[in-house]
Amino acid sequence: MTAYIPLPIAPTVLRELREADDSGRPLKPYCAREDGVPLNCVGSPLRCCLRAIEPGERVALVSYAPLRRWAAATGAKPGAYDESGPVFIHAEECEGPRDTRGYPFARPGALRTIRRYDVEGHIVGGRFFEIPEDAEAGFDRAFEEAFADPAVALVHVRALEYGCFQFEVRRH
Repeated sequence: MTAYIPLPIAPTVLRELREADDSGRPLKPYCAREDGVPLNCVGSPLRCCLRAIEPGERVALVSYAPLRRWAAATGAKPGAYDESGPVFIHAEECEGPRDTRGYPFARPGALRTIRRYDVEGHIVGGRFFEIPEDAEAGFDRAFEEAFADPAVALVHVRALEYGCFQFEVRRH
């Protein structure tokens, strides 16, 4: 059983991102197609649902600043640690995660970074993480290690290759 809860992008934030993303750009939806027209994104992670994009879904690639939004809600001051990056979301409102068991996008062998942030939103550590065959146990150990430091308030999981935000875990 998963010891930590991976958080999708909140519905209120999704509504805002569908108006304008965190870089101020309006939403430009398209239909996910396997043949690459207009963009081959089938199988890419949806941060609203924490699952892969399926053929025929209307999606959008938006700029998202998870630490900035967390800081605005908590009063933290991340300063230079504030960053934004591309994430896929459904272009219209969706039901959110279908399955809340396990960790999303946990393909064994995939490379991730586990970034730790304190209550001010400053990076207080991180580590390289290769997802093991038992992905759930591997993530659980990585989060136990991260939250063993009392200074850690939240953790971001990012893809190593492109730095794309995967999901967030908060201290519980």
